[in-house]
Amino acid sequence: MVKSKRFELLEERDINKETFVEPWAEAGLMVADSPYDPQPSITIEDGVITEMDGKSRADFDAIDLFIVSHALDVDIAREAMATPSQDIARMLADINIPREDIAVIISGCTPAKLCDIMKHMNVLEMMMGLAKMRIRRKPANQAHVTNWREHPALLAADSAEAALRGFAEVETTVRVARFAPFNALSILVGTQTGRGGVLTQCSVEEALGLKLAMKGLTTYAETLSVYGTEMTFVDGDDTPWSKAFLASAYASRGVKIRFTSGTGSEALMGRAEQKSMLYLEARCLLVVKGAGSQGVQNGSISCIALPEALPGGVRAVLAENLLASMLGLEVASGNDALASHSSIRKTAKLMLQFIPGTDFIFSGYSAIPKRDNLFGGGNFDAEDFDDYNVLQRDMQIDGGVKPIREDEALNIRKKAAQAIQAVYRELGLPEITDEEVDAAMVAHSSDDMPERDIVPDLEAADKFLAGDSNFVDVIQALQNAGFEDVAENILELGRQRIAGDYLQPSAIFDDQFNVESAINDPNVYTGPGTGYRPQGDRWDEMQAIPQAKSPEGFIDEQLGEPLSRLAELDVADKGIQSEVVVAVGPAFGRVMTKTIGGLEHEDVLKAILSGVASEGMVARIIRVYHTSDCAAIGYVGARLSGSGIAIGLQSRGTSVIHQKDLAPLNNLELFPQSPSLTLETYEHMGRNAARYAQDKQAVPVSVKIDNGARLRLIVKTALLHRRETDEVQDDQPPMELRFDWEPDV
Repeated sequence: MVKSKRFELLEERDINKETFVEPWAEAGLMVADSPYDPQPSITIEDGVITEMDGKSRADFDAIDLFIVSHALDVDIAREAMATPSQDIARMLADINIPREDIAVIISGCTPAKLCDIMKHMNVLEMMMGLAKMRIRRKPANQAHVTNWREHPALLAADSAEAALRGFAEVETTVRVARFAPFNALSILVGTQTGRGGVLTQCSVEEALGLKLAMKGLTTYAETLSVYGTEMTFVDGDDTPWSKAFLASAYASRGVKIRFTSGTGSEALMGRAEQKSMLYLEARCLLVVKGAGSQGVQNGSISCIALPEALPGGVRAVLAENLLASMLGLEVASGNDALASHSSIRKTAKLMLQFIPGTDFIFSGYSAIPKRDNLFGGGNFDAEDFDDYNVLQRDMQIDGGVKPIREDEALNIRKKAAQAIQAVYRELGLPEITDEEVDAAMVAHSSDDMPERDIVPDLEAADKFLAGDSNFVDVIQALQNAGFEDVAENILELGRQRIAGDYLQPSAIFDDQFNVESAINDPNVYTGPGTGYRPQGDRWDEMQAIPQAKSPEGFIDEQLGEPLSRLAELDVADKGIQSEVVVAVGPAFGRVMTKTIGGLEHEDVLKAILSGVASEGMVARIIRVYHTSDCAAIGYVGARLSGSGIAIGLQSRGTSVIHQKDLAPLNNLELFPQSPSLTLETYEHMGRNAARYAQDKQAVPVSVKIDNGARLRLIVKTALLHRRETDEVQDDQPPMELRFDWEPDV
């Protein structure tokens, strides 16, 4: 069989490492609009919902019963269900209708009604809806900090860097369950070293998570998983009521609580009951609302590869994020687990939440390398920090982080590693050595850390968890060791738990421990000129990527003292002998002395003249003052050349071989890729010009095409051309130049 070379190449692309599957509604492998999904309906008798989505109350399962008892507003339900779904969809996309008006109607919508609304919306309209329905005005971001070795110094250092980068929450987990208290302790100390007010959690079994919270080692939790079918709850020994009770237990201890759901979990567990993923997610979200949770981590989360294998999977993930915000829930919108091998695909998916903004754009940006992420990789990780910062800068979109300098990162990482070292020492835990601190300061991953003897660590962790030690002992240890600011930040977190203000919907802290939430900082978006947009200090902070240089810095690299061997004589006349004119720009050798590729102007001239001489010809050099355009410089040179042949040469190195009877924008040979030009190229250019002058055949100069040159150097090109243009003198005629040089023997 004949094979296409193009298709052979395409087969090797990253996108074709993915798995794609056709829908299978009976197995729940359908992201939305399954033929088995119910149609929206409701019956209310004497204030009691007796029928919902085609099912009578006698047939309700536990989820249905919980939803009608706790999640639906009976007073508005009839009106909401009678409102055409398309009308509600249009309200979501209409900038003139405030979110509060829509929220009232949504409070009476059943799971099937919510899905029916989404049916009428495309991705762009959903993004517009999300921008309006997000409950907190300012987006934020959450980081994952874990490492395979579960090394406390590295956990602390990575957490401190994440906090300094602006993440509002940091989440860790465990490879070995018994490490939970020390992992939680390490990120607590690390984050509060980087910036006060960052909330932390350790993702573990729920009873253990609550115990860590009661010891003051964590300040939020999002491990309370809910599901859209009754049997998945049964398999997890749970019910909606038990989840609601657990949420209350956390909240009563001053711990912020989010639930976790996500498209595809029921199909993954074989309990989809023939329903679409989005319909089951709508049921989950109403359970979350009914349980009184502040919010939800949703966006398929660890199941993301399953909906993405199906048509419309990424759209369904966006739909579930929008549904959550419509219900007034804080949304930590996925983007955490590795979603694709393809950088194009994973970035395109991110844009659906990044552009409209969500409460937490990532429910876990991997602030460490993917290979160290115990949550399952990471869609973006520590190696993408610069890319992410540039995305913010490109679009003037607040993605919840900020750029930092290397020295800032090193300093805060060392301080955090020293702080956890001091806590271990003061509490009598296994020693963290200075060698480990130094390694954590510069480490990228756990591969860069010395190995620890984990047996003593595990024994100490067991004792710490079983004993009476808590965050107060940690504060005292830090105070004793001289880390007063870190101790004060942890103490303030304790005070805030008593105050309870950060239990408001979608609450985070700013750098001064002020609460920002949907209550005191609500999202009010009604189109252009409204809502949140980064400006002032925040926009300045986002722009200040370390890679950005001053424009002058690009120009300075090409400037130098005027060439001593290049002297100006008199006004250039038209030549009368067979010659090649080398016409240079107004700044060449005077103000600018190097090409954009770093070649010295003196060496470039020498190479061209050597090439001309090798063909038995003479060359004359002139400077063109009245233009900085390469074609125009070459055109002027050709009209002054005795042979009618000239080489036009801009200061940045762009060149042309011109002939006097050709139009200004036509030429014999053009060399626009100046960064790729070498001295050998310029010498060949001189030889060819000499051959044209003698009416001989010339093989065009071969220059390797570098498609990345424009991407890398267009700014520098523009600035260098501007600098040369500054030297243009409109009334100054071309001048003859003398160049003292000796050909190579």
